Order: sequence, then C-alpha cells, then structure tokens
Amino acid sequence: MIPQKIRFFLLRYYPALVCGVGLALSFPRLQLSFLAFFALVPLFLSIRNLSSKQAFIFGFYTGLFYFSTLIYWIVPTVHIYGGLPVILAVCTLFCLCLYLALYPAVFAYLVKKLSFDTWYAPLLAAALWTGLEYTRTYAFTGFPWGGLGYSQYLNLRFIQMADFTGVYGVSFLIVLVNFVLASVWVSWREKHRTFICAPAYTLIFLVAAFGYGQYRIAQIHTHMQSAPKTVVSVVQGNIEQDVKWDEAFKTRTVEKYLSLSSDALQKHPDLVIWPETALPFYYGYDQVLSGKVDAFIRQSDTFFLIGSPAFTADEKSIQYFNRTYMLNPFGMVSGMYDKNHLVPFGEYVPFGEYLTFLGKITAQAGNFSTGDGQFNPLVFKDKRKTGVLICFEILFPSISSAFVKNGADILTTITNDAWFGNTSAALQHFSISVFRAVENRRSLARAANTGISGFVDPTGKILDASVWFTDAVVTRPLVILDRISFYTTHGDLFAIISIVAICFVFMVKGAGKIFGKKVWGKSK
Repeated sequence: MIPQKIRFFLLRYYPALVCGVGLALSFPRLQLSFLAFFALVPLFLSIRNLSSKQAFIFGFYTGLFYFSTLIYWIVPTVHIYGGLPVILAVCTLFCLCLYLALYPAVFAYLVKKLSFDTWYAPLLAAALWTGLEYTRTYAFTGFPWGGLGYSQYLNLRFIQMADFTGVYGVSFLIVLVNFVLASVWVSWREKHRTFICAPAYTLIFLVAAFGYGQYRIAQIHTHMQSAPKTVVSVVQGNIEQDVKWDEAFKTRTVEKYLSLSSDALQKHPDLVIWPETALPFYYGYDQVLSGKVDAFIRQSDTFFLIGSPAFTADEKSIQYFNRTYMLNPFGMVSGMYDKNHLVPFGEYVPFGEYLTFLGKITAQAGNFSTGDGQFNPLVFKDKRKTGVLICFEILFPSISSAFVKNGADILTTITNDAWFGNTSAALQHFSISVFRAVENRRSLARAANTGISGFVDPTGKILDASVWFTDAVVTRPLVILDRISFYTTHGDLFAIISIVAICFVFMVKGAGKIFGKKVWGKSK
C-alpha cells in the first residue's frame, strides 16, 4: 500500500509528472515528437490557481521529471565506464537534474506573473522559455541537451526556420502552441469569451513556418543540383569501450580501422573520417602503431581525418587534448584541431570543486585541456575545408557557425558514443546534428565509434544512418554550398531578442507597480 504522504505527493504533482514525461517522450527513441506541442499544457493549466512560490515548485518538479527521464543514460554511463558505484551514479544524475530543473521552475514562476488573459501572454511565455534555453546552453559551461526544438529533427518543413532563428525558434513555436492550447481550454471550460487574437496569430506563425520550410527546401534543392560535390567516407569501428584502451587490443583496433578503410577506398573518397579517439594511443608518440597508420595512408593516396588523444609537456606540466588530425596522402599532418568544449561527466565534472566525490569519473575518462578556440577548418582535397566538431561540441550552435564563417565547406562531427551503451542517448545525440546542418546550410558527416554514423544534407535530411554496434563504412558524395545563412552571420539574435523582450516587459511591469499604472491588464 502506498504511504499517505507519497500518495498525496503524486496526486498533487501528477500534472507535473505528465508534463515532464510527455516532454521526454517527444525525443528519440520513441519518435513521439507531436507530444512536445501538448506536454506543457498541464503546467500552464495548473499554475493558474497557484501562488508564485507554488508555481516555482510545480515547475521544478516538472523539470525534475523531464530531465531525469530524458538523460537517465548518465547512470549506466558513469557506473559502467566511470567506475562509480550505482548509488553514486544515481546521485550524479540527481545532482545534474536538480540544476536543470531550476530552468522550468524559473519559467513557471515568471509565467505566473503574466496575465493569462492578455493577447500577448503566449508570446511572452514562449520568449521566456526561449531565453532560458539559451541561458542553459552557455551558463556554467552549458548543458543544452533536451532543448525542445531538437524533438522536431524529423519534421523537416517545420525546422527550416532554423537558418534564421536557430533551434530556439522551433522551441519558441512549440511553447507558443502549448500556451494557446491551454488558454483555449480554459476559455471553453469556464465558458469565457474565447480570445481569437492569440490562436489567430499562432496559426499564422505555424502556416508561415511550414510555408517557409517548403519554399526553402525547394530552393536549397535547386542550389544543390548545380553545386560541386566531394566524396566522403565515414568509418565505424565498433570498438567496445571496456577494451578500447586495453594494451592487448590496441594493435587489433588499428588493424580493424585499416581494414574497414580499405573497403572505403574502393569508392575513391576525397576524405576518410575516423571517429573520436579512434586511435587508442598518442599518435606520433607511439612510433610502431603511428607508422602502420602512416604507411597505409601513403598507399591510399587520400586524406584522412583521425581522432586521437594528444599531449604537450614542458618542465612544469603536461596538458592532454582530445585531438583530430588531418593527414594528407603523404601520411603527414596537414592540420589539427583540439576540442574546445569538453563533455560534462566525461572530460570534466560540472561543479567539480564542490562535487569532489565525482572526481573518479575524470580519472577514468580523461582530464583534458581545451583547445585554442580559433575554430579554423581543416583543409583536404582540392582545398575543401571542413569544420570539425568533436562529440559534445555539436550541441553548441556557435561552434558550427564559427567554423562556417571561417570558410568551412562542410561540417564534420566525430564522436565515441560507446559510453552510452544501448540507450536513447546515441540517437538523441545524432538528432542534434540535423540542426547544425540546417542552421548553416552545410552538408554534415558524422563518424561514431559504435554509431550512429552517417550524413545530413543542408536541408536537414538524413541521407544515411548506420546501425548501432556494427562495423560500418558509409560513403556518399556531399554537396558543397557556399551561401552563408542569416543564422551563421548573426548567430543567436532571435534568442537574445527574446531575453531583451522579457526583461523589458518585466521592467515595464515593475514601473507600473511603482507608479500605480495599469499594466498587463491589471491595476496595482
């Protein structure tokens, strides 16, 4: 029998549970993306009758349910590969979710301050959510996983607006629809006059978004037909994480990648891409294994993009890097890129100075330093350039746009998702790359150790996607577009405008309270 306190809690916060789980289910694997347009309705309906403090708590529990069901994969990741006991692994997830839940909590608290009956309240709520998502992307080094817009990665016509607004514009419209649906429901239930304005402009926005998407897809396809192409191969070695760094398996790992690359060379690619840290040794330092790789590349007569750990040392210290090397057909390093944005709970621990018990994770996974922050593309055949995003960097739109502004013809993301095991994390991670292609109108190649490897075209269409946990080689010609999108040039202007708008509105409301003026449909 359920204890009375627990039963009371479940009854009181049942809508928060529905909200949080509904949001999580809109993401891969279940592909229930339509749920995102309805999942926040219980939140909006519930906080109408709550105090501001109660709304904050309700939003907090919504966020807690949301993120704990979305990023549950952190537990097996840090337990199996980080070496933490199960209880500490659960604590790791819980601590991160406590932080992430603050964003929906603040959202609910501030939405409660809105006058729900005004025509512009849905716009303000959507702008508020958008601003908080943007803040979460960069605050405390950032953890943008679970942005609402990413749930729509297969909805191609809907997401084309990202070349103007980034993924944040998609999140904006999702929240807008949720708020309007809640308002219409309240009007119907309470037999109030239905506010036509908000549903009307929301419908106009949706029609405009889909119309723009249809137009842009057709336009980009026209450009793609006459655009030059480059042939790229991605190699998926499928090396299990628990043997990846075993001395006995290093030679076998190299031989496997060389064998798979031999298959790729049958299609004469201009570039062959290996995943993040595909080489389980320090390239250039281990002479024997490095020599095997160099000799193979000289025989292949093509460019290779290879992930490898690296280090620099002086008399005082040693710095380690998560590095990508561009090797020319002579087996020489023609360029390199060091990862700049490191993975929380893998390459660094968020709030590590406080959460000292989590230090064991980085001891197992690596303690890397950041790169130089220049984001210079790496050059391969015919002076083509690719911007390289290593693993977690694909979550940060500014990195992709920086590479494209610096001349990248295509984007490449390399990763080792073996850490995630057979969870939904790998597909969630893959889905994010769709938006980087759309935002910058660039073809994107993805090489993952255990999958998913594949290609995305400039409209966000997934051209190829390998099967998880299999050896795979995928080769495809990718179009080279040279047009620079509005988003690439101006970045997260839409999200910043959302933040400015919200700050302005609350300043006006505060002034209204001070001077006793009627603001937002209410008097002092």
